[in-house]
Amino acid sequence: MQKVYDELTRAFRKNGGELSAKRYSDIVIRHTTLFEDHNTIFILLQASGYPISQSRDGSYRLETFFTPYREQRYCVIDIETNGSKPGTSQVIEIGAVMIKNGEIIDRLETFVECAFLPEYITKITGIEPSDLIDAPTRREALVSLREFMEDAIFVAHNVNFDYGFLNASFNRFGLGDIGNPKLCTIDLAKRTFESERYGLAYLNEFLGIKTATHHRAYSDALSAFRVMERGFEGLSAYVKTTDDLLMFSLSSKRERRIRKSAE
Repeated sequence: MQKVYDELTRAFRKNGGELSAKRYSDIVIRHTTLFEDHNTIFILLQASGYPISQSRDGSYRLETFFTPYREQRYCVIDIETNGSKPGTSQVIEIGAVMIKNGEIIDRLETFVECAFLPEYITKITGIEPSDLIDAPTRREALVSLREFMEDAIFVAHNVNFDYGFLNASFNRFGLGDIGNPKLCTIDLAKRTFESERYGLAYLNEFLGIKTATHHRAYSDALSAFRVMERGFEGLSAYVKTTDDLLMFSLSSKRERRIRKSAE
């Protein structure tokens, strides 16, 4: 589905956030199997968290293109794992906060059942094997996270790790790809304020966040949320919508300079 997400997003951005039914169909039909039509793919897109909607006239909208970034829902996530590779490791803890208008409106925190926990992971996180014995199974925990995220923006510090690890885990348990757009708080921080380093532990102290425990999922998700909020304070004036924000977080200095000069 990743090719569908990418191609649709490019097309939406070229067409002001909207696509005709024909244009949408032309794109998704290239990724349709014998058992799927473009209407089925629309349902799968929404179920995956991709923020697409259909208007009464049959056209399609990318909601992030029209949603003011402050009114957007952001799911700020952190995971702890028993290794670095999703093919041979697993999630052992999930922490997430749902944000809207700068406020936490919901939260998710859970251990994940795991039979093997290396000693060095315990030393880093403080998580003991006994914490994981009666925890929800991997599939149960991942289903809970999928339901919690809905179509919010997936936010994390070094987002490609959390997003990639969870995406592989979702697929392993038949939950499909993650379609939620993603925002990296490292990328956002580097474009909005100066710091000697941008690791979460350093920013925790530098910004005076000082959440309780580093390398625990929920506390790190809270820290990432605070970094995101600090980043919002330094956004360029041209950033109005969620899509503006996502593009800004990946922009070069030259691109930002051109946008500012056009204001």
